[in-house]
Amino acid sequence: MSGRLDAAALAAAGRTTALDRRALRTGIVHLGVGAFFRAHGAVMTEDAMLAAGEADWGVCAVTGRSPRVWEQLAPQDGLFTVSERGAGARPMRVVSPVREVLGGNGDPWAVVERIADPGTRVVTLTVTEKGYCAHPVTGRLDTGDDRVRADLDGAPPLTPVGRLARGLLLRAERDAPPVTVVSCDNLPGNGRLLASLVADFAAALPAADGERLAAWAERSAAFPDTMVDRMVPATTRADLDAVERELGLRDEAAVVAEPFSQWVVEDRFAGRRPRWEAAGAQLVADVAPWEAVKLRVLNAGHSLLAYLGLGRGHRTIAACADDEALAGAVHRFFDEEVLPGLDAPEGMDAREYAASVLRRYGNHALAHSTAKVAEDGSKKLPPRLAPTMRPVLAKGGEPRWSALVLAAWMRHVAVSGPDLQDPLAGPLRAALPEGGGARGTVTALLRSGVLPEDLAGDERVVSLVAHWYRVLSAGPGALEAEMREL
Repeated sequence: MSGRLDAAALAAAGRTTALDRRALRTGIVHLGVGAFFRAHGAVMTEDAMLAAGEADWGVCAVTGRSPRVWEQLAPQDGLFTVSERGAGARPMRVVSPVREVLGGNGDPWAVVERIADPGTRVVTLTVTEKGYCAHPVTGRLDTGDDRVRADLDGAPPLTPVGRLARGLLLRAERDAPPVTVVSCDNLPGNGRLLASLVADFAAALPAADGERLAAWAERSAAFPDTMVDRMVPATTRADLDAVERELGLRDEAAVVAEPFSQWVVEDRFAGRRPRWEAAGAQLVADVAPWEAVKLRVLNAGHSLLAYLGLGRGHRTIAACADDEALAGAVHRFFDEEVLPGLDAPEGMDAREYAASVLRRYGNHALAHSTAKVAEDGSKKLPPRLAPTMRPVLAKGGEPRWSALVLAAWMRHVAVSGPDLQDPLAGPLRAALPEGGGARGTVTALLRSGVLPEDLAGDERVVSLVAHWYRVLSAGPGALEAEMREL
């Protein structure tokens, strides 16, 4: 095996990083440094610094609960490679804006100090939908969650909102400069949501601290909405081996991604920031149309393929896209339900976007795992499906393809048993009725809070989902037979 990638090994191999690491200063704290941030936010931040000739936006990368990412990145001086896969792929690159890696659970107060540091002007997050600890029904901070409660009681903060709120409170106490907090997770109104969760945290603190935090955040913090888009599958051992052959060094933090990358950011910042627009980011007045298109087309279609594909033994999204029945279901989902009710951003051809998404699904060089896409369905499906279902129902129609997504997810919940990867796995399994009949299963899971009450209690929705659940339970060929009738 080759030696491990780090700054010294890279230099010894006669290679250099694009950034001058000696001049790099930390200006960003990133919470949740997984594969997506490495392939998206870190790349755009490096490109922004290169384009602007700046060195102020080095990243302090904070890992999540698992020590695995720290073990990948910290021994490598924060260096890692990004390899694009598919048509139009650019050469592999070593990405270098990460100056420091903090294990989030190792020293939570060190994370708070970094957020509070006056040199930190931007905090970014990719902590997944479940990382926000928002109540599934109210959307407010779930103060009944044991981890949130502990953060509020003054324990070393372990939730992203707890760390952020404690860091902002410390900035308030120290009269630190304004800061911009940028959520990069697939949630509608992600910036507004995060601001509301911080406000909820403040309201639950003792009065003096809570009022200080709330007033400072209102005056000195900005929470712009964003939309991020890039397919970044889990890195495999084969991917690591391929990087090692090309680089001549072992990179345990390597990531692979599709060539496509998009970042739309609300142009609302509290102070200095990287020139992300020089790296291709779009700064706009209103992100909502962009996030609606992405959530309702790309993400919802991903969910449909993943849940149906798992039931048919497909291991990758590309294999699902090759399955005529599944590809046909996604086509009809887009054409009959999603696109007619979608208000696309000015200048965007929504049908062309949907066609490009279907092409991206079929990227066999990417090997995007169906199991990974299927994780955390209880958090992902509501914003992906509810905005499509409501206008269909309002016009007296039947959201049959949206119902198919829900039925496929419910079958996944029912057959996964203890292997179900979902923040509500325990309650979902407990909700499953004895005997597992379609109507009973569908009714029970709809009552679990996966959909807003106006949809979960609509008899048209219940009947459609139950119908599809029976079809999917009938075995091979039943889906094709049903689709031929529609």
